[in-house]
Amino acid sequence: MAPSFEEFDETAWDYGEEVFDKWREGLYDKDLYYAIVKKVVKHHMGEALEICRPQPGGKKGGKEGPGALIRFPMPAYFQYAEERLMAEVAAMRYISENTTIPIPFPIHYGMKQESPGGLGPFIIMDWVENAGDLVDVVNKPGLTIADVPMLDPNIDEEKLERVYYEMADIVLQLSLCEFPALGPLNFLGGDDLNDPEVLTRPLSINISQLANFARVPHFHLPPLSKTFKTSSEYYRALADMHLQQLSFQRNQAIESADDCRKKYIARQLFRRLAAEGRLANPEFDHGPFKLWCDDFRPANVLVKKDGKIAAAIDWEFTYAALADFSFAPPWWLLLQAPDDWRAGLDDWVANYEPKLALFLRALEKKEKEFIEQGRLQESDILLSTRMRKSWETGHFWVTYAARRTWAFDAIYWRFLDEKFFGKNWSGDFLERLKLLPPEQVDAMESFVERKLKEKEEKTIVDWYEPGAEAKLPPDILGRQGQ
Repeated sequence: MAPSFEEFDETAWDYGEEVFDKWREGLYDKDLYYAIVKKVVKHHMGEALEICRPQPGGKKGGKEGPGALIRFPMPAYFQYAEERLMAEVAAMRYISENTTIPIPFPIHYGMKQESPGGLGPFIIMDWVENAGDLVDVVNKPGLTIADVPMLDPNIDEEKLERVYYEMADIVLQLSLCEFPALGPLNFLGGDDLNDPEVLTRPLSINISQLANFARVPHFHLPPLSKTFKTSSEYYRALADMHLQQLSFQRNQAIESADDCRKKYIARQLFRRLAAEGRLANPEFDHGPFKLWCDDFRPANVLVKKDGKIAAAIDWEFTYAALADFSFAPPWWLLLQAPDDWRAGLDDWVANYEPKLALFLRALEKKEKEFIEQGRLQESDILLSTRMRKSWETGHFWVTYAARRTWAFDAIYWRFLDEKFFGKNWSGDFLERLKLLPPEQVDAMESFVERKLKEKEEKTIVDWYEPGAEAKLPPDILGRQGQ
């Protein structure tokens, strides 16, 4: 049975589309436009000469000269809008003060009650003049905006190395920002931009997607006040969330009974590895933790007309994370993630490895510069060395599978199962049942039966409406007997 990648719940996605379309209809209102202009002018100063039409992302544009951008979250695609905004503002303030990474300056931010028309929490920031993003520089010719980007297979190697060199500078600087706990930065205790606190849970893209597209209720995800002090503890939380997705996503979660069993077994085994502390890097289990952005990629790096970086944007999913995340080489060297690569994982690896060698060469050049500037010591174990080790040992796939629930299954069975549990000579995934405790084996068939029933019903559940508690499934994490 070939491994498969998960899909979002299409019914939940369609519901999100309806919510967004209704919200978008309200944007094209003259009075609202004036309210937005008034809000921006109040904090940006100067005179409003032109207002551009709303656009998703709000990255590109032909505007020249000084200006300002106001950003609102699109409802229904990502949850926890105010939590994300606070994380982004704190990250941008810290990065501006403590690195040389070019980013837009955050001028002002506010919550929904302060926003024009009640559109939602917002950030006003300096407009960065740009000619597009890095994808435009290295994308395969002929692809449209609707196509998944793909690195130009005929790109000049020197050109690509220059791009990697500029990206390596950002990656390296982020890896040098260290903190004592896992989570987003917070300056609520004061204005010292060199000494932020970590007071809340790491807000990842995955958590937001679990709430939106798997309909995992908030009370089954890590609570807002939860911080993590060790890598092992966070790996356990990530493994739990993979199981919660399989349990709560009602549509497109499984293809068949055997597919359900295979996904159940993989998640339970991964959870076992996390519980045994076999996923975390023992050298950094207690930190320090590195500044990490889940959404850092070429599409979120604006460029000037000469192709050089103008600014890195979209920092809302930024938090102090496992050192393992920073030590894994970037997945975006081919622009496409391994789970988006149509020819499969092995073909992605074959195409990725030459580009990884080129990126590491560029990173080593940047590290040499940092050593000459006194920003690194020659005695340090360099990031390039740690990235090379992550790839060669296969730990790259541990971190990737841990962070990405919908990519988990294919990666687990292709790269992780044999790595941790040895050769499965029969080739039958059911052989791995022998590795699970009896209570998890006993619970599997009733779980499969429930998921098959949900697959046929093709519904979603609002877990926050009165009486919904009665519809909650048995706790797959075993806290209530399953």
